[in-house]
Amino acid sequence: MSATTALRRRAGAGRTPGRGAAILLAMVILTLVATVAAGMVWAQERAVRVEAAERTRAQAAWMLEGALDWARLILREDLRADRERRHGTPPRPPVDGLGETWASPLAEARLSSFLAADREHSADSSPEVFLSGAITDAQARWNLRNLVGADGRIDATQLAALRRLVDAAGAPPDTAERLAGALQAAWAPASDEARRTAPLAPQRYADLAWLGIDAPTLARLEPLLTLLPVATPVNVNTADAQVLVAAIDGLDLGSAERIVQARRRKSLGALDSLDEIKSLLPPALELRPERVAVSTRWFEIRGRLRIDDRVLEERSLVERTDNDVIVRRRERLQVLDTG
Repeated sequence: MSATTALRRRAGAGRTPGRGAAILLAMVILTLVATVAAGMVWAQERAVRVEAAERTRAQAAWMLEGALDWARLILREDLRADRERRHGTPPRPPVDGLGETWASPLAEARLSSFLAADREHSADSSPEVFLSGAITDAQARWNLRNLVGADGRIDATQLAALRRLVDAAGAPPDTAERLAGALQAAWAPASDEARRTAPLAPQRYADLAWLGIDAPTLARLEPLLTLLPVATPVNVNTADAQVLVAAIDGLDLGSAERIVQARRRKSLGALDSLDEIKSLLPPALELRPERVAVSTRWFEIRGRLRIDDRVLEERSLVERTDNDVIVRRRERLQVLDTG
């Protein structure tokens, strides 16, 4: 072996550690680049999913907004029909009954298209979207706002009506007194000291839980009671027989059922006046306009949107004045996963 060859081999052997370090450094850099790239891809994918979910939520809200506007339009048309009755020949008072257009619920219907098309859902394979809803008469139930008068005192006749409803629902016997006392304390505290310790005033029926009423009792009473912003009479043309028994002093269940059957035979599902209703009852019974009526101002509008396995529900309270239908309260009920 020549001296030159030996020198070359020693020089190559000396460079081997440096070459290994370079390879190791390259592998580390490659790993870091791959990690950063994977993180960027994940972040981008997450951003796309968040954007798609937000778009779906916004579009669902638009659809429920449209459903609310549609329901308000139906109630405006009914208001126009009431004006025609009032100014017709002969003039007749406005009525609201279960045979009118607004009282027909919208069964679940598939929407032909949905705007939330993304890379996971093309225009041809968009999510299955179904819409349903209903308009109900909020004055078909007995209004807890009637309990406390403008003077801050509990109305004894209204308390008696509430007791009858509590008995009909099978709720604990002391429920009426507990509700009356708590609502009076919340709405009309007797002194500054009482105002400081008064419970938070409920605005919705569900808020009655703040007053210590348990959930099973509230569930039993919910079909019979409501809580509106102002005192209201019960609409005889839409209320159940049990609510009629509570609203009309001295009325028995048989007479209440007779009213229900009589209104079903009418074209609009509604009796025209309190005088017509009184003709169905014993002469001794008194129908007071502040307790019962044949029309209503307050309605509840429910909308339900189902997108694949997700459900979005919304409930609105509207007041129909002499000129318009005004939304007084809106609430998103729940977002469920039905899968």
